[in-house]
Amino acid sequence: MFYVLFIIYTTTCRLLHVEQKRFYRLISNLDLLNLLKTFPLILICLLTVPVDEIAKAQSNGEFSIGRIEYRGGGDWYNDPSSLTNLIEYAKEHVPISITNSYQDVSIGSRELHSYPFVFMTGHGNITINSAEAANVRDYLDNGGFLYIDDDYGFDQYIRPVIEEIFPDEVMVELPIAHPIYNQVFNFPNGLPKIHEHDSNPPQGFGVYRNGRLVLYYSYESNLTDGWADADIHNNPPEVADQAFRMGVNLLVYALTNER
Repeated sequence: MFYVLFIIYTTTCRLLHVEQKRFYRLISNLDLLNLLKTFPLILICLLTVPVDEIAKAQSNGEFSIGRIEYRGGGDWYNDPSSLTNLIEYAKEHVPISITNSYQDVSIGSRELHSYPFVFMTGHGNITINSAEAANVRDYLDNGGFLYIDDDYGFDQYIRPVIEEIFPDEVMVELPIAHPIYNQVFNFPNGLPKIHEHDSNPPQGFGVYRNGRLVLYYSYESNLTDGWADADIHNNPPEVADQAFRMGVNLLVYALTNER
């Protein structure tokens, strides 16, 4: 067992730029099963991401993640603390190198292609044109991953947009046995319920391209509220922890999914 941990240690510190003290703290937060499950996935990610994409998406050896800015009047900027808190939680629990802050990126910008993981949320309307739809489609077809959270009132507007981006694909509900629900933390019942709105069950949907899950959409769960500063939505700590854990699963899945 010591030999296994030593191999994990040396390889991880070299590829993920994790300091020794930080590594010891990280492995103490994971049980052995998740430890052995998580490290190979992260190493596969680093070995399979195209070098040119790494050069664009990394700064000082770290990945950056993006938040999508869109037109139409919806508040794409909602809960600005959410992603920052998720990044902090992820870095404390998984040995993966992500910049401490995220970047806002326009949905039609080529800079979108610089991020292996992008996030979108809001309440209300979103409008995209054909060029923006093509940009998102190209980004996802070339290895990117988009996570969309329905922060209540977004569903009726975002579904037509997803159809515009992928007119030939069907968004499907993911089964609870899907690996996205047990990448690092296990969710035997699937997507957790974080913030109550209409007493509807939480649902996780996805879009596949050439067999790869490129888009994940959470409905009636509201993970974003669970990531936000505790005094904003007053979620109990155990509920917020479920949101963060699911967020870590999303990040690890996106970064280790075949690109």
